[in-house]
Parts: sequence; C-alpha cells; structure tokens
Amino acid sequence: QVQLVESGGGLAQAGGSLRLSCAASGPILSINAMGWYRQGPGKQRELVATITSAGSTGYADSMKGRFTISRDNAKNTVSLQMNSLKSEDTAVYYCTANIRRIFPTRTEDFWGQGIQVTVSS
Repeated sequence: QVQLVESGGGLAQAGGSLRLSCAASGPILSINAMGWYRQGPGKQRELVATITSAGSTGYADSMKGRFTISRDNAKNTVSLQMNSLKSEDTAVYYCTANIRRIFPTRTEDFWGQGIQVTVSS
C-alpha cells in the first residue's frame, strides 16, 4: 500500500518558522510531481507549492518568498520550509504526490492524512 506520511507540524509564533516533511512509502516505481496543499478553518483546500521530479517549483502568490519546497528523490520525500509565518497560515497541511506504483501498475495521486500548523499572533 502506497502511503504518504507528514511530520513536523505544530505551534509557532507569528514571524517564526516551521519545516514540514512528507515521506512516501510502499510499492513505488517512480514519483512525478509532489506538492503541498492546506485547508484553513472554514476555508477550501488551496495549493501551497509544487515541485516536479526535475526540481522545478511553483508557489501560490501568498507563499512566494516565505515558503520553500524541496524534495529528495532518493528518499521519496518532500519538505516545506515555512518562514515569516503569519496567523493566516494556520491550517491543516496536506502532502500530495503523483506516483507510478506497482502491484497493480498504474499512476495515481496520493494524499497524506494532513498535519496541523497553528501560528499564534
């Protein structure tokens, strides 16, 4: 079973930093794009950042310059470094990956269970 497991969330003060990590495991042949989404209280899920297998990145406008996404292809992990945190960054953050799996062989999107980030002002 392919799984994505997030870690590193918690409580931070406004202006502070947190680093989220996500590890993919299971019968994986290859991983295409990976990314992070978030869902704040009473809000819809929104894109935070994405990264291709070649390392090209994309960010939502409100995260540019504050958040940095990276990945380790050898370890099947993706990370999100969050700096200059604001109270509006409070949300559940979800890791996602487009994975070519085996047993059965197919490509599909997988999601982590989500991890809480709370920023106090």
